[in-house]
Amino acid sequence: MKKILKLVVIVVVIGLVVLALSQLIVAPLKTNPLVVSEPKWDSPQTRALAKRACFDCHSNETVWPWYSNVPPISWLVVSDTVRGRARLNFSEWGQGRVGAGEISEVIQEGEMPPAIYLPMHPNARLSNLEKQQLINGLSLSLGQ
Repeated sequence: MKKILKLVVIVVVIGLVVLALSQLIVAPLKTNPLVVSEPKWDSPQTRALAKRACFDCHSNETVWPWYSNVPPISWLVVSDTVRGRARLNFSEWGQGRVGAGEISEVIQEGEMPPAIYLPMHPNARLSNLEKQQLINGLSLSLGQ
């Protein structure tokens, strides 16, 4: 029993040292570039649903949460946002990266917003009705 306790203490101390040292590593740059262009939204409701569920990762209007300042979590948050913007960016519309069909599919299948995102962003969780409204609105807004 004493050996197990000693091992647990060693693991905890090592973990705390690694966490403390990770704070010294410069985090990736969090940016919110200017909004260049947005889709021609079919309604304010469609934009509001997209903003609520999608904009933190898929626009230049990211609301950076407090934990985005804490390494190593900040590395994941910034990386996910950069990759999300590269795939689909509502603030730089017209870049032709992805169409309404693909967007609708990932929303319908529950891939977006991702499950790992929802516990810290409960407002991004959409009901089935809201998902369908967003899908319909995006199809109208994006012309597909």
